[in-house]
Amino acid sequence: MSKQGKRTAKAHEGIDPAKAYPIDEAVKLVKERAKAKFDETVEIAMNLGVDPRHADQMVRGVVNLPNGTGRSLRVAVFARGAKADEARAAGADVVGAEDLVNEVQGGKIDFDRCIATPDLMPLVGRLGKVLGPRGLMPNPKVGTVTMDVKGAVAGAKGGSVEFRVEKAGIVQAGVGKASFSAEKLVENIKAFADAVQKAKPAGAKGTYINRVAVSSTMGPGVKIDAASLVSNSGGT
Repeated sequence: MSKQGKRTAKAHEGIDPAKAYPIDEAVKLVKERAKAKFDETVEIAMNLGVDPRHADQMVRGVVNLPNGTGRSLRVAVFARGAKADEARAAGADVVGAEDLVNEVQGGKIDFDRCIATPDLMPLVGRLGKVLGPRGLMPNPKVGTVTMDVKGAVAGAKGGSVEFRVEKAGIVQAGVGKASFSAEKLVENIKAFADAVQKAKPAGAKGTYINRVAVSSTMGPGVKIDAASLVSNSGGT
């Protein structure tokens, strides 16, 4: 316990909890403190000035990170016939229709992203109570209900990240690995923040981006100066 306490205290050394750092400096601090025996995920958390209980303040979308996530996603596709073949050729890990619905209903969910062709949505809709709480329900707004199965699978495999604001007004996601260069992490973080900025809902009033922080899986959070992240972020 004391060893863990010393390790945590040491990780916090050199970080001013009251300071919002420029993005480059924040990433450097996070990378220096990622000391775990595995390749830690670098995560971003953005506190937004929205109340997602109101439909006109919901924030959600998808962004293709320029340098990928560093994580290998398992992708499931609900499709039939030629579109099922297209999904397999594109590298989907699980493909099916009624058979896949039955598997999911039976509790077998061995995938991280779910895509469906529009004609299969009446079938997939039955899985809302299973997939919804896990954030896996296909949605046309984020490109996971589409006839472009090949593009959707490629995006999921190549580094596309879905985001959705949580009840407390927070959007968070993994934006790379601690082994990434600082430059690649900065590019990914800026791309993510830019996508969240562009997803600003009509009902958002006042300051949109309140607080931003980055951290590694086992490391402390480091606040980021939002002005170093998003163009025209001041007062938005």
